[in-house]
Amino acid sequence: MRILIDTNILFSALLYPDSKPARALLHVAENHEIVICDRNIGELRDILKRKAIKYLPDAEVLIAELPYELIPAVDHAERLIRDAKDQPILNAAIIADVDMIITGDKDFLCMDIERPRCITAAKYLEEIKSQ
Repeated sequence: MRILIDTNILFSALLYPDSKPARALLHVAENHEIVICDRNIGELRDILKRKAIKYLPDAEVLIAELPYELIPAVDHAERLIRDAKDQPILNAAIIADVDMIITGDKDFLCMDIERPRCITAAKYLEEIKSQ
């Protein structure tokens, strides 16, 4: 599967290495294709600069060493999402034919779309455990 990892999952995985987001990210890295939108990387850096600057070097290492496909944000409207800043990420995921988005963002999670499927890290871990 091709799975887009949202900014909040990357952030949580960096700050809390034993967390569900970290475990989900590790599982995806070992078993699926990670897809990251360039907008997610920019958001991650911005959030870390504001909230947890000491983790910025760790983020740069993660970005450099994590195996992923980088996709560009797409500004034209494909689908509507509540938060306009998330629209280019959703558009990019649709165009890149991503199967799933792992996120904690309620704007993604409340959408009623089949593909890409939007799921929390906790739900992802539950599903892989039951397979």
